[in-house]
Amino acid sequence: MNQKEKTLQTLNSLCKNTLMETLHITYTDVGDDYLVAKMPVNTSVFQPDGVLNGGATMALAESVGSPASMLVIDNDKFMVRGIAFSANHLGSAKSGNVTATAKFIHKGRTTHLIDIRVEDDFGKLISTCRLTNIILPKE
Repeated sequence: MNQKEKTLQTLNSLCKNTLMETLHITYTDVGDDYLVAKMPVNTSVFQPDGVLNGGATMALAESVGSPASMLVIDNDKFMVRGIAFSANHLGSAKSGNVTATAKFIHKGRTTHLIDIRVEDDFGKLISTCRLTNIILPKE
C-alpha cells in the first residue's frame, strides 16, 4: 500500500461515528496541495423541494477543508479549527454524487485559506466555498 492509499484509509477511518459517516462522505484522492471527497445525493441530503441541501454541501466542503490542513501540520502538537466559512451555491443536484476538492490558497504558520469546489458527476459547479482555518497549539 502506498502513502496516498494509507492517507485515504486513515482519513476514511476517522469518519466513523461522525457527521461524515452520517452523510456517507468518502475521501477519494489526496495530493501535496489538495484533498478530494465525495458524497451521494439522495433524499437524506435533500431540502424539501427535492434538491441537494446547501447545508449538506457546506458540510461536505468543510469536511475536506479542515482535514486538508490536518495533513500539513504536526497533529501531535497542533489542532485545526475553522474560523470563517463562506459558500456560493451556483447550481443544484438531484442525484448521483457531489465531489468536493480542497486546494490551498494560503498555507501559513497559524492560518490556512482553502478554496473548495463542489461539482456534480458531470463536472458542473454546484458551489464554491472558502474556509479559513486557524492552527492552534494543543494544551
